[in-house]
Amino acid sequence: MIRLIATDMDGTLLNSAHEISEENIQAIKYAQSKGVTVAIATGRAFYEANTPVKPTGLKVPFICLNGAEVRDEAFNIIYTSKISDEQIGLITEILKKHHLYYQVYTSARIYTEDKEKDLEIYLDIAEKMGHTPDVEKIRKSIQKRIDNGSLKEVDSYEEIYQREGEVVLKFLAFSSDLSKIDAAKTELAEYNSLAISSSSRGNIEITHTNAQKGIALESICEKLNITMDEVMAIGDNLNDISMLERARYSFAMSNGAEEVKKIARYMAGDNEESGVGRAIMQVMNGEIK
Repeated sequence: MIRLIATDMDGTLLNSAHEISEENIQAIKYAQSKGVTVAIATGRAFYEANTPVKPTGLKVPFICLNGAEVRDEAFNIIYTSKISDEQIGLITEILKKHHLYYQVYTSARIYTEDKEKDLEIYLDIAEKMGHTPDVEKIRKSIQKRIDNGSLKEVDSYEEIYQREGEVVLKFLAFSSDLSKIDAAKTELAEYNSLAISSSSRGNIEITHTNAQKGIALESICEKLNITMDEVMAIGDNLNDISMLERARYSFAMSNGAEEVKKIARYMAGDNEESGVGRAIMQVMNGEIK
């Protein structure tokens, strides 16, 4: 019997418009009506993860920043795994060595040293992946994040590392040059104190080794007295693997990375076709044992 469902957001629960479809919303509400806890597990910070959830009226716990922060349904922080000063120095040294641009995620917001550089790299990655990006739409999205305070441009990241009451939770590095991405990943992976993953082919997500979706999922299960045999997890990319490896009912999205499909026991549909909602209903209706 399923007692907890954890779903990724981008490429999984969300469609390309970054919205949760009505079919997905209704499936989640149905599961909740049967006593199932449904959690969001994302690489996003809470202040961006809640944006597409808020209009739906859904009340869910959040595993944010790949597990660096966990919040309950009332948005209270119940767990945090920060990156130490020593780790910050190590990470920045490696990223600079490989000439990778990066953003810093803290407990308060996301920081960038150059919003125009952000835009330039986003567009470059999209084009290299065969997409035709909407420049103005992306520019407006970046500006909206700045206007609502979730993204802040600073002269130097050094000014935030010692800020009182603010801790560093994640680094996000990105580049259209995949050889740089792969080289940096390889070097970063040599350090057991770090967790290295990706939410798309052109980026690297770096957190403390304890900040992984799977570990955070286990902490929620322990709190609710739920076993992994009672858990369903759904994802599409490398930062979902740690929770898919642990959950009895693990689903990879059909639009997901091949590495993820090899790990998962079951296949869900495409994120553009409410694959999450349909997978939830399959399990809730007993079609998958």
